[in-house]
Amino acid sequence: MHIGLVGLGKMGGNMRTRLQEAGHTVVGYDRNQDLADVASLAELVEALPSPKVVWVMVPAGDPTRSTIAELKELLSEGDLVVDGGNSKYTDDAKNAESLAEKKIGFVDCGVSGGVWGLQNGYALMYGGSEEDAAKVMPAFEALKPENTEDGLVHCGTTPGAGHFSKMVHNGIEYAMMQAYAEGWELLDKVDIVDNVPEIFASWRTGTVVRSWLLDLLVDQLRSDEHLEKIKGYADDSGEGRWTVEAAIENAVPMPAISASLFARFVSRQEDDHAMKAIAAMRNGFGGHAVISESEA
Repeated sequence: MHIGLVGLGKMGGNMRTRLQEAGHTVVGYDRNQDLADVASLAELVEALPSPKVVWVMVPAGDPTRSTIAELKELLSEGDLVVDGGNSKYTDDAKNAESLAEKKIGFVDCGVSGGVWGLQNGYALMYGGSEEDAAKVMPAFEALKPENTEDGLVHCGTTPGAGHFSKMVHNGIEYAMMQAYAEGWELLDKVDIVDNVPEIFASWRTGTVVRSWLLDLLVDQLRSDEHLEKIKGYADDSGEGRWTVEAAIENAVPMPAISASLFARFVSRQEDDHAMKAIAAMRNGFGGHAVISESEA
């Protein structure tokens, strides 16, 4: 298929490569012209055959909203916009309604895979009608992990279903990382145990706490056992807050995820030791920047 891709950063750039390797034609646009195939959104749209499919991978909030608003003026009836960024799910209904005024379709798609998606494939959680999803399904199939029926799920026909599911995924991610980080801090502090990196490594086989996050933490600990090169500071990118907000709105108790969110706030007040592990794991799976002790 032919597809337009807006935003060619760490995620978008790798997605372009994976799509191209699967035989699809990708027309990419980025504000950084060194990465782009075309000079503007208008040129991107012009280069696509109809019905046109444009996948947006830019930061959530105003950048995504303004991009979709511009695409609305450039696209026509029967075309499709996919929002694959980390938009708040409440934005999706507004974007879908606006595009529908010109009979342009809309699919929201939560994408997980970080900087490893090119190699391993991406978990895709999408919302929207079956008719709209069918227009982008060849791209979904190319991006998802190979040799598995998992990794691609239609979360619901209501706009926002995909991003809501990805939001909850990221909330769970917060809590998992916090648990690993607290365990690492305790093991690293006491004198009774030795070789903490290999203790964590031993958990990667046969235990109920094994996970990809654990693999990433082991890699970081083996290169810097006490994480002395990393400042104990970790951002929250929005999804953790939104998950807790949704829990409050729906009266769902969420003590673990909310505590992990508040722990990140603590990291901004002082050099939190456990937060070094959070920062290390975020760098491992998503390429998120870390603050070195020399920069603190």
